[in-house]
Amino acid sequence: MDRICDEILQLIFYELIDPSPLTLVSQRFHHFSQDPYVRAHYFLVHYGPMEAMYHALGRGKVLSDRVLDILLSSGAHLSRYLIQVAMHHYFYTQTHFIKTSWVKNIPLRVFAYFLKLSEDRYGEIPRGKGEDDGSIFTTFLKESRLPPQMKSVTWETIKSLMDTYNFIPFCNRDPIMSQFPLALAIEPRLLPCAIANGFSMDYKYRDFVFRKMFERPTLSSEARAEDIADNVRELCKLDPAMFVSRTVAAEVCMEAKSNDIGYAALKLLDKSGHLRFELSVLVEDLLQTFLSTRSICSVSTGDNLLHLFTDFPSNHAAVRLVVLVVVFLSADNLYLTHSAIRTKLETLGVTPITRRDLFNVLVNPFIERYNSVISFARQEVIVNEDGMKGMNVAEIESLVEEVASRCLEIACKGKLLKSLSEEFPSINSLITRLVLRKFQIYLEDLPGWDPKTYLFPPYTASLCHDFTRYGVGEVHTIDNLVSEQSEEAVILELTDVTKNEADVMDGKLVVQVTSSPEPDAPSALGEISQETLTTMIRHDEATPARSRRMRIQYSYGVSDISSKFRYPQDPLHVGKWIRSCYGSRSAVTAVFMTHAVINDNCSMLHSYLMCSEPSQLRRASGHVPVTLKHFEVLAHLGRAPNFYLWNEVETGVNFYRDEHDYISKTDAEKFLLARGRIKVEAPREGSLLRTLSSSDRGKKRPRRSAAITVQSYAVPDSDDEAIAEDESKDQEERKVQHESNLQLWVKHLGQLLKEETRKYNVLKKQIEKSSDPDARVRLQKNDFLKFLTTKLRTLRKIEQEHRLKDHHLELVDEYSDDEEDDDYTTRRTKRRKPVFV
Repeated sequence: MDRICDEILQLIFYELIDPSPLTLVSQRFHHFSQDPYVRAHYFLVHYGPMEAMYHALGRGKVLSDRVLDILLSSGAHLSRYLIQVAMHHYFYTQTHFIKTSWVKNIPLRVFAYFLKLSEDRYGEIPRGKGEDDGSIFTTFLKESRLPPQMKSVTWETIKSLMDTYNFIPFCNRDPIMSQFPLALAIEPRLLPCAIANGFSMDYKYRDFVFRKMFERPTLSSEARAEDIADNVRELCKLDPAMFVSRTVAAEVCMEAKSNDIGYAALKLLDKSGHLRFELSVLVEDLLQTFLSTRSICSVSTGDNLLHLFTDFPSNHAAVRLVVLVVVFLSADNLYLTHSAIRTKLETLGVTPITRRDLFNVLVNPFIERYNSVISFARQEVIVNEDGMKGMNVAEIESLVEEVASRCLEIACKGKLLKSLSEEFPSINSLITRLVLRKFQIYLEDLPGWDPKTYLFPPYTASLCHDFTRYGVGEVHTIDNLVSEQSEEAVILELTDVTKNEADVMDGKLVVQVTSSPEPDAPSALGEISQETLTTMIRHDEATPARSRRMRIQYSYGVSDISSKFRYPQDPLHVGKWIRSCYGSRSAVTAVFMTHAVINDNCSMLHSYLMCSEPSQLRRASGHVPVTLKHFEVLAHLGRAPNFYLWNEVETGVNFYRDEHDYISKTDAEKFLLARGRIKVEAPREGSLLRTLSSSDRGKKRPRRSAAITVQSYAVPDSDDEAIAEDESKDQEERKVQHESNLQLWVKHLGQLLKEETRKYNVLKKQIEKSSDPDARVRLQKNDFLKFLTTKLRTLRKIEQEHRLKDHHLELVDEYSDDEEDDDYTTRRTKRRKPVFV
C-alpha cells in the first residue's frame, strides 16, 4: 500500500463513502488526508458540484478556511438559499427537513469565515421568517393556478432569484427538489436559468413537467389551448431532451372529453408537427388495449373511446371491434332499439355489420347479455346476396350454436351460456356432443413428462382455465377478427382501404396489424397505458423525486385495480354452470373435472369437491367423484395433485377407476325415472340379514362368532365338501366386503407409484449410459413422484388407524355383554379336587 502513488490514492479516497477508517491504516494515509486540496476535491468528485457545499458543511471537523476557498474556486455551487438555511440551522433551530447536527459541528471561526464569503458574494442576506428564497419559491408554486392579477410572486421574481442569487435546491432531501419541475411546467422560460445553476432535466422529470402543462385548468382559469401549445413548443426549443412522450399523450387522450383544452392543445401540436409520433397511430394503439380489459365496461370510458374514434377513425380490425363492443354494451344498459343502434353505428362509420362481427362481439369476455345483439341481427344484418336485411330463425340458431361452442373455452362466459341455453334449448345437446367428441382426455394423447422440456411452458387443457390467475387467454386472434373473403371485400370497398394497408395471403385478404415504421422506436418514446392524466399527476405529487425512476404499476383504489382485470366484474365460471346444468355425475361434468385437474384450477376444484351449488341451480347436488384416472393423468404429466384432490382421497371417498364406473349407474337411474318406474333393490347374496317371520319375532339370531368358536370333531367326507366350500366362499365374501374405499385407494395408488418409479429408474439408466462414465448423473424426480412418495405413507397410516378402529368396534360388538348371549355361552363345570384323607 505504501507504494501507491498519490494520484491513485486520491482516486481511492474519492470513491469511499467515509474515508476515515482508511486514514487510520498508516501515517502516510493520515497525512495525505490532511491536505485541504484532497478534502475539497473529495466533496466535489464524490457528490458533484451541486451538492458539494451541502455535504462539506455537514463535516465540520474536516472543514477549514482553506477548504472553503478551494471549494468555491473549484466550482462548488453556493446559493443564497443554502446560506439562509445554514444560518437558521446554526443560530436558531433545526430546519424542517434536516434532522442531524449538520452545520452545528463547524467551529465558530470557520463558520464566521463562511458568512464573510457569503456576504462578499451576495451582500446583505435576508434572515427573517418567510423571507428566504425557498419560501418565496413555494409561494410562487401555490399561486400558480390563480389569475395573474391575484399573484404576489411573479415569474420574473423567480427568474431574478435564479440569475442573481443562483437559487436551486441544494440536495435531494430538500422538499423543493420534488416541486422544482413544477416551476418549469408553469413557466418554461425558467429552464435556461435552472440549467445554468446545475439542474439537469432527467427523464423522470420530463413526463412530470409535461403532465402539469396539460393539466386540466380550473373554471376560473383563463388558459387556452394555444397557450399550452406555445409553452410546449418553447420548452422543446430550450432543451432537445424535452419532448412530449407517448405516455403523456395517451394520458391526455384518456381525458379527451373532461380535459378538452389539454386535448385540443395536443391536437394542435400534432398538426404543427411538434410531436415525434403520429397522434392517429397513438389513438389506434390505445384503443386496442381496451379489447381485453374490464375498463371497456365503464360508461365514461366508453364515451371517451367513441369520442377518440370519431376524431381519429381507423380501419384496424381490433379497433373496430372495440367500438362495436362499446356500442352494444351501452345498448344493453340503456335498452336501445335496433334502429337507435343502427343510427349510432352509421354515425361512427363502422357499417355494414356482418355475421362475423356479431360473433366477435358475443364471444368478447365482457359481453354477458345477448338481447341487443340478437335483436340487431334479426333486423339489420345482411347475410344473403340479395341484400335483404335480417337473419332468419335458422341463421340465428346457427350463430348462437357457434358462439356457444366458442364460449366453452372462455372460462368466464358462464352467464352468457346460461342465458343462451334458457332461450335456445338446442344448446344443451350441442354442448354434450361437442364436449364428449372434442374435449375428451386420453392418456395416449397427452405429452409425457420429459426432464429436458420440464422448464418449458406446461401443457394446459382447453377447458376450465383459472382466469383469475392466468386470464382468459387469447380470445380474439387475427383469424377471428378478419372476416371471410366475401365479407372483407364489402368492408374494404366501403372503408376505402388502400392497397398498402392489406396483403393477400393464401387467397385470403388479411388486414395488416403492424403500423408503418416510425422514426423513433415506440419504446424510446414511452409506453402507453390506460391511466388518466389526473391520476398520474396525483401519483407524481405523492411520490418523492428520487423514487420516480422506479416506475411500477400503481392505483388509487379498488376501482382502478379492477379496471385492469381481464375478466368481468361478477363472472360465472363455465365449469360451475356445466355442473348446475348437467349434474355432478354426468359425462360432461366429468370431462370438465378432468380439465380442471390438469389446469390445477383451485377455485373450480373447490366448487366441485368441497362446496355444494346453490339451491336454485338444478341438478347440482353432491360432489363430483374423484377417480384413479385423474391421478394417472397427473402422473403422465409429472404434476403434483391439488390439495382438494388429495383431501378427498384422505377422507375415504368412493373409489372409481374412471368416470364410467359411476356415469352408467346414473344414466340407468335417469332412464328408469323417465319411465315412471320404481327401482326395488334385491337383497345381496351372502347377506347376513334375513327377513324375520312372525314366529321368529322375539328371538335373537345366534351370532356367527359363536358358531365359529364351536369346535367340530367330524372329519368332512365327500358329503361335507359342499359345506366346506360354502364356508370358504363366505369368508372370502366377508374379506371383500370389509375392503374399504381407503384400502382400494392405497392399493391402486401404490401400484401407480411402483410403475412411475420403474419408469424413473429406466430413464435414469438410459441417461447414465449416454453420459460420461466418470460423471455423476443426477436426475430430479417429477413433482408427482415426490408428492406421492411422501403422501402415500401418510395415507397408509390413516388407513391403518381406520382399520384398527373398525376392528375394535367389531370386537366390541362381537363380545358385547348382551343378556341374550348367555344362552349361547358354553360353561365348563369345575372339577372337584380330590381330597386325600
